[in-house]
This record gives sequence, C-alpha cells and structure tokens, in this order.
Amino acid sequence: MSSTESVIPRKAKELSALAVSKLKTEGRYAVGGVDGLHLRVLGGSRAWVLRIAVGSRVDGDGHAAVHRRDIGLGGYPEVSLAEARDRARQLRKQVREGQDPVLQRQAEKVQSALETAKAKTFEDCAGAYIDANRAAWKNDKHVQQWQNTLATYVYPTIGRFPVASIDTGMVLEVLQQAVEPGGASLWLKKTETASRLRGRIESILDWAAFRGYRQGDNPARWKGHLEHELPARNKVQKVEHHAALPYAEMATFMAELRSKEGVSARALEFAILTAARSGEVRGARWSEIDLQARVWTIPAERMKAGKEHRVPLADEVVALLKTLPHEEESDQVFLAPRGGQLSDMALTAVLRRMDRSGLTQHGFRSTFRDWAGETTTYPREVCEHALAHRLADGVEAAYQRGDLLAKRAGLMSDWAKYCCAMSQRLVTHT
Repeated sequence: MSSTESVIPRKAKELSALAVSKLKTEGRYAVGGVDGLHLRVLGGSRAWVLRIAVGSRVDGDGHAAVHRRDIGLGGYPEVSLAEARDRARQLRKQVREGQDPVLQRQAEKVQSALETAKAKTFEDCAGAYIDANRAAWKNDKHVQQWQNTLATYVYPTIGRFPVASIDTGMVLEVLQQAVEPGGASLWLKKTETASRLRGRIESILDWAAFRGYRQGDNPARWKGHLEHELPARNKVQKVEHHAALPYAEMATFMAELRSKEGVSARALEFAILTAARSGEVRGARWSEIDLQARVWTIPAERMKAGKEHRVPLADEVVALLKTLPHEEESDQVFLAPRGGQLSDMALTAVLRRMDRSGLTQHGFRSTFRDWAGETTTYPREVCEHALAHRLADGVEAAYQRGDLLAKRAGLMSDWAKYCCAMSQRLVTHT
C-alpha cells in the first residue's frame, strides 16, 4: 500500500433506510452518503451523530492536529435517514466556509437566552421573586404588602417594561411620582412607603440579575447612587402622628361610643379599652380569650413584633365580651355582618358616623399613652408593655424578660375606669 493510500479514509457503505431500521445492537454505525455520519445506538435510544474535523489544534508536541467534534443531529426515527444526511451536508458546507457549527450553536443558545431575558418584564420578575421568598416571610400580610405596593406604585409605571431595560430614570419616575395631581412626590409625601418600595425594587432587580435576566449595576441601590438625587429619609420625613383625642375628653367620647349599635362600634370600644391595634382586634378569636383568667393571648403570628402578647382584661372589657354573640360556626369575636373578619376600614367608619373623621383608631393608643404618662405613676416599661412596644433600651429589654402582666392588669383596669367614668355616672344617676 502506498503512503498516499494510507491517509485516504475508506468511504462507508451507503446504507438504505431499511438497513438503518434494523440496527438495534449497541454501537456506532457509519451509514454512508455523507462522510462522518453515524447512527449511535445506546440502550433503547438511537440518535444521529456527525463526526467532523473543525479547524486544527496544536498537540502536546507542538504539531498541528485535526480538531474532531461530534455534533448531534437528532434522534432516530424522529429524524429520518434522508433528513440526517441533509443536515450533515449543511454542516460540512459550513465547515468548508470556515465556520464552526458547534460554536455557532452555542452562540445561538446565548442569543436565545438573551431574547428570553428581554421578554421578562419587571412585573414577571416581581411575581417570581415573591413566589421564591414567600415561604421565608413570616406571614401572608407581608406578601400582601409587597403585592399591593408594587401594584399601586410600580406596575402602572414600569411593570410592563423588560426588566433588562429598567434604568435609574425609571426608578426615579416611580419614587418621584405625584401622590395626587399637582401634589408632592411619593418620596416627600410618603417617605416611609417610598423607602420600602425602593428596597423592594432593588431586591427584585438583584434577583433578575442573578437569574441572568439583566446585567449591570442595580439602578435602585441607595448607597453611592440614589442618595445623590433623593433627600435622605431623616431630612424629609416628619413623624406623622395618628390623630389622637385628648385624654381629658375620653370619658365623653366613650359614653357617645357606647350609645352606638353594631359590631364595629363594639370592636372600637374593645380596641380602646385594651389599647390594642386594629388588626389585632379585628382578628381576635374566642379561642384566644380566657374570660375566667381575664386574659387575651394574641399569638405571635398576629403581632407586629412577631412575639406572643398577653392582654389583661378589665371588668369593663369582660362585661363587653359577654354581651357579644358567640356563633358556633365561627371563632371570630367580632364577626362581620356577612361573616368573617371586619374590614380594615370598619373602625374608621364608626368614627366617621360619629362625625369624628379627624380621629383614627390608632390614635387612641397615643391617648392611652399620654394618660398613663401624665396622670399615673406606673413605670414606663409597664406602659410600653401594655402597647406591645419593644423597649428602646437594649440592656433594659434584656433584663426585663417578663411581660409584667400583674402590673399591667392594674394599669388597664384604671384606664377602663377612666374611659367609662361618664357612662358609669349616667348609669348610677339613672
């Protein structure tokens, strides 16, 4: 055999479609028709593979060597013999023209991924981010807060834009939008809300970058970025106190409230006498209340601080609870007319019907705190515990591990008597 004959590869016999269909034993079979085209049989699967030389590489001895690659052409019989030969010829033509089919395929995959990323809107990513973190958040209310603020302030402005296109100008457009026509911006008017919103946008964009949906710096970050455009919270935010009734007017107000009918009026009365938050009251369950021990135990998942809170019940509160219907099919203390929990506007609606729209339910907690601080000698920590506040002094909080229930029982009893003084005088007079 001459040296020339030794380097010329033998042409594979061109198999027919019938012959190919009979190849069932594991192995790799040259089917002819196109150089390098094989049918690979592995287990129960059969697939087309093209072995082809692409360019060259340098081996360990510094000699040029052919760079051979296997390129998959699809499964058999989904891809017929004729189709496999056509695909193989096209690939060999690309190689002759100096192209690398493998690198081209990789580039096409990258481009496809980029196109997919461009199709992901900010709203798509926000929904996916919330779903990914839902289990780690402590309650459904937290999820709802994310969903509601994004739906109210973000989606109308940038929700439908590709997440990859979100830039600093768009983020600022959200944060500086007017709260009302011609009014102050969201950042100036509702700084706390806007600040939380900024953080949520930043988290969503970080997640999108992690998933490969966007590249570059995060346009919602504060440090070294938005701080140069937006005034810091401590420079624009004024503490907005909830409208509170002066405690000197409390007895008159309570007498008027007690004359009102309806479950919402009783819920507001209960909230004032226990100094509890609206959500805690509206969500109250009979199973949480021990009338004999005169204690209402609010579970941690319903508390703002995420910690169980015991509320001592004064005589007036126990008497109020005993007047309420106890439906067998519901554990709800304050059952809405159509069943379930009262709406978050129910207590506010009572104040409006009393022509007290300038007041808020939460403001009565301030009334209680002013009364306790200015007219009683109860220690500060007792008053703060009554409001379920965290103690500001970390050292004090570390040593004050109890909930001071016995001392708070005296405080809440005095408060109830103070609130109901006029009602009690009217009853006595009658």
